[in-house]
Amino acid sequence: MPQRVYLGIDLGAESGRVIAGLWNGKTLKLEEIHRFPNGPVYLADSMRWDVLRLWAEIQNGLGLAAHKYGKSIVSVGADTWGVDYVLLTRQGEMLGQPFHYRDARTNGMMEKAFRKVPRSEIFAQTGLQFMQFNTLFQLLAANQAAPALLQQADCMLMMPDFIHWALCGSRVIEFTNGTTTQCMHPLKRNWATDLLKKFGLPLHLFPKIVPPGTTLGTLRACVAERTGLGAIKVVAPPTHDTASAVAGVPTANTGKPNWAYLSSGTWSLMGVEVQKASLSPRTEELNLTNEGGLDGTYRLLKNIMGLWLVQQCKRSFDARGRKYEYSDLARLAAKAPALRSIVNPDDPRFLNPPDMPKAIQDFCRETGQPVPKTEGELVRCAYESLALKYRQTLGWLEELAENRIEVIHIVGGGSKSEMLNQFTADACQRPVITGPVEATAMGNLLVQVRSSGELSSLAEMRRVVRKSSSVATYEPADPARWETASARFAELQRVK
Repeated sequence: MPQRVYLGIDLGAESGRVIAGLWNGKTLKLEEIHRFPNGPVYLADSMRWDVLRLWAEIQNGLGLAAHKYGKSIVSVGADTWGVDYVLLTRQGEMLGQPFHYRDARTNGMMEKAFRKVPRSEIFAQTGLQFMQFNTLFQLLAANQAAPALLQQADCMLMMPDFIHWALCGSRVIEFTNGTTTQCMHPLKRNWATDLLKKFGLPLHLFPKIVPPGTTLGTLRACVAERTGLGAIKVVAPPTHDTASAVAGVPTANTGKPNWAYLSSGTWSLMGVEVQKASLSPRTEELNLTNEGGLDGTYRLLKNIMGLWLVQQCKRSFDARGRKYEYSDLARLAAKAPALRSIVNPDDPRFLNPPDMPKAIQDFCRETGQPVPKTEGELVRCAYESLALKYRQTLGWLEELAENRIEVIHIVGGGSKSEMLNQFTADACQRPVITGPVEATAMGNLLVQVRSSGELSSLAEMRRVVRKSSSVATYEPADPARWETASARFAELQRVK
């Protein structure tokens, strides 16, 4: 068959890409067309996203793709992180510059919300773990600071839905990203209107929800002309990047979940794929979350601070004139003492500290541990702490799924970290299979392929992933040392 090309827009916290998926009917080959930086913009005392610059870069990438692949391009779709949103007027004007989820405006907002609606009731109506930057708490902060702004808005669009609006004019929210808001009911699979009314949030903000794979329309004529793409389709993939990544996991298992995924990047998202949201008191107690997946599945998972710790350490090292590549930091970490100092990666102090190395050192000092001083010691502390958090989360997932997990699939950019991969296998005492690195793009693009009628099921999509990707396996070792460290890790979380 003639080659057909699908375009994926993938935005992460550090960078964005336009990626082409070259489909020959059996395998999918990925080609990065355009990469551009991303990150927060500081405006007065706030953190924002520069979405207009991102949109300009996206159009540049689409123009490059059109120049290279022309009429063989079938469709385009976007995925991004969750929780952040754009407000639009009926006339299509943005209201304000969108906030970054690490902005301080949500500090203390969860506690205010619980005084109005009990925590258990919020969980029963949303099934989501409690994190201060969830969209619900962002909206409550906005309603407190500038209620008129929410009233003026015609709708709220999540980040990828805003990109789709810019592409074709659609005003909908795709299911998987919608489930990250803490505004959706996990059983009704629609907006939790009773909860939203109790918080006094304007219901007109919340548009129609559509499933992944929905064709949203064709490119706006002006975008088609500027980019040279023509009237191609705009298809909503699983727009939450982790949902796309899980669709791109190369597992052959389709029954009871005996595998876990770990989408590894700035955030680590570790979970299992289930058919129904888990709303038990134990799920709430453990603060796990139920986020939407492909074909009506749910991702029962835990958000973990992830490689943010290492990224922010590197940023501090760079600022002090000690510039390293990540590979250099891994070599330094390999020479540092093993399991000497560990932290709880999800301690709130690590959410957005001005100096990550100091935050790690302060935690160790306060908990009576040796204080890591060198770059290698700090990075090793971060890697080992993450692996121990994965071990803890694995136990919780097995308990809730009532099934032993036999293997962990690590996908995403973090899967390139050989040291963290081995630490994860050792800490969890499970084989770790890594790859594809580009699982998010794979999932995004293969949903577009399926939407065009060339694939029929999630299982078939994952067969294509296995044919199109290379993977590596890490076998567990050194169980006794990690068992001892796990007991220390559990004790650290009881220290206030």
